[in-house]
Amino acid sequence: MKNTRLLLSSISLAATLVLTGCTTNSKNLDTSNMMMSEASPILVSYAKIAQKNYSDTLEDAKKLKTAINIFTSNPTEITFQSAKRAWLISRESYGQTEIFRLSNGPIDGEEGWVADTYGELEGQLNAWPLDENMIDYTIDANGYKTKGNIIDTVGSFNPGGEDSSSVDVSNITVDSITNLNENGGDANVATGYHAIEFLLWGQDQDYSNFVKDSITKGALTAGQRPLSDFTSDKNASRRIAYLKAASSKIISDLETVYSAWEKDGLYRNALLGKLTGKYASKNISSHDALKQIIAGMGVFIKSELANERIAVAVLTPSEEDEHSCFSDNTHRDITTNYLGFRNILTSTYMGKSYGASLLDAVSFEDKTKILNLIKAIESKIAKINKVAETTAHFDYQIQPDNPQARVIVKLKNEMRRLGDEMVNVAKANSISLSTDDVTDPEETQL
Repeated sequence: MKNTRLLLSSISLAATLVLTGCTTNSKNLDTSNMMMSEASPILVSYAKIAQKNYSDTLEDAKKLKTAINIFTSNPTEITFQSAKRAWLISRESYGQTEIFRLSNGPIDGEEGWVADTYGELEGQLNAWPLDENMIDYTIDANGYKTKGNIIDTVGSFNPGGEDSSSVDVSNITVDSITNLNENGGDANVATGYHAIEFLLWGQDQDYSNFVKDSITKGALTAGQRPLSDFTSDKNASRRIAYLKAASSKIISDLETVYSAWEKDGLYRNALLGKLTGKYASKNISSHDALKQIIAGMGVFIKSELANERIAVAVLTPSEEDEHSCFSDNTHRDITTNYLGFRNILTSTYMGKSYGASLLDAVSFEDKTKILNLIKAIESKIAKINKVAETTAHFDYQIQPDNPQARVIVKLKNEMRRLGDEMVNVAKANSISLSTDDVTDPEETQL
């Protein structure tokens, strides 16, 4: 299985790093005063990984669209399951790209020419958690279908919320769902992977509330949207239109992000200081680029992954705070998000080395500490995956009476410590950061 191979490669690489020290030359063991000119190879490695990772992600998204087109043209249980499998596969590559966030890069740059050029598309591609009631029906506590959503509204639809605006959804198109995404609030999600996830799986009814298990359909049962929603239901054609629009938009958005990283892409050349003439002012200094990247890595693994995606779910506990709560694929989100972090830390991707890494200049003492954290983290991720695939999905593992909840909390704590270690990684690469720089000041306080 693809998931198993990916996880095994993660663990075996950590073991290799412990033995080799991940250095290309022994003289690099303690070079905290390294000249910035030597940082350029690290950025080259970073750009190569980004290009390959986004290329794989775009190809997987195209396969997802093909599977959705086949399903919507001929809705059967076989094509339905094929579309779901394609979604799960597409998440394997996309999950690893999330490490490129939070660095003012093309996926979510918030200022300057980068934001103006690429448009902060992360919110269109992967916004969560989403209010599924905005997209389609759910089953309420009394067993009735909810109403007043995009699917069952023909005409003008207003999602509600602060400064929300109405959008014509007489025809469900790329433009209409784009205009509705996060219209009126962050939870008003209408586009991206999780919108498709909800349309394919439907509501996951494991629990009637966060803790009490009174509607459970089984520890290994995800959402069970019926095929009839796409065949005989009165709104079947609108769900089909929605799936086709959402999958088309994912490809369009990924093509925009990939264009930044492909050979001679504008952002890639700016990152590597290759722009000349009228574009030269867009070049990003190696120092600034590394500072943004390293700080972003720390914030991602510490505040985004460990805190918002893991701690909030397990300490609530709430399956609504799972990253992929409809398909019960959260264990893979955790795995691939972590792998993305490790990819950039070690300059590797899918078992292949891409050159100089951030760890090359780190002292033996700090490197040992980091590698020990990696080993501990990967051991817990492996256990979460094994339980999720054999016994209980993540929404059961986070319940307070489940021993796995303690494993997940420890994982969260180790990831947060690994995030703090990025301060030492930065120092070894002549970058000054503090723990505040690798922590989102707006993270949920637990």
